[in-house]
Amino acid sequence: MKLDVQTLDGKKGGSVDLDDAIFGIKEVRADILQRMVKYQLAKRRAGTHKTQSRGEVSVTHSKVYKQKGTGQARHGAKNAPIFRGGGHAHNRLPRDYSHDLTKKFRALALRHALSAKANAGEIVIVDNIAMKEAKTAVLSKQIDKMKLEKALFIAGPEVDGNFARAASNLRHINVLPSVGLNVYDILRCSKLVLTQDAVSAIHDRFKGKTGGDEKPAPKKRAAPKKNAEEGAAA
Repeated sequence: MKLDVQTLDGKKGGSVDLDDAIFGIKEVRADILQRMVKYQLAKRRAGTHKTQSRGEVSVTHSKVYKQKGTGQARHGAKNAPIFRGGGHAHNRLPRDYSHDLTKKFRALALRHALSAKANAGEIVIVDNIAMKEAKTAVLSKQIDKMKLEKALFIAGPEVDGNFARAASNLRHINVLPSVGLNVYDILRCSKLVLTQDAVSAIHDRFKGKTGGDEKPAPKKRAAPKKNAEEGAAA
């Protein structure tokens, strides 16, 4: 797959070849993307929620009032769940919401996300995103020329400091280094803007690892060993 390269000013700057094994998957599987997004969101959860049980509430454990003669229902300690300020019957405890996905599956999901953007024509290639000054007004005009509304910029190994500061004041414009490329942010943006360094980094990342969706060949069963008596008879 070949795409045109442009500058931040909207001018043409050549072309670049994209690997079809990464950007050219025709049948993008939504179930793979859904599992990967669920994995990322679950890993982000802090899981620090905690409520007090009946034994942890700081109230007296004495009987509220005598058993008989009050005309009210029979009650014991005030830390019962039915009372205001009492403990929770099934209190929430801290927990870890994260779950495992294999490395091959995560790599496959990233390739399907990139291919989904490529199939929809929502990938833009720029030569670089370096800026001389951190001017938000200048960057805003450049983004308007490129007709970008909700975009994710992927730089090389490092993000240019001036560009990052200028983009931090723009709504719906996010910037990540190539190592931070992930499925969730790719699917959230309407345009994925890759620098040439980012394209090279993506190709290097999947170099020799693009056979993850191929089924392995079935193992052949070993021939049964003959008994010693059969061997002697033969």
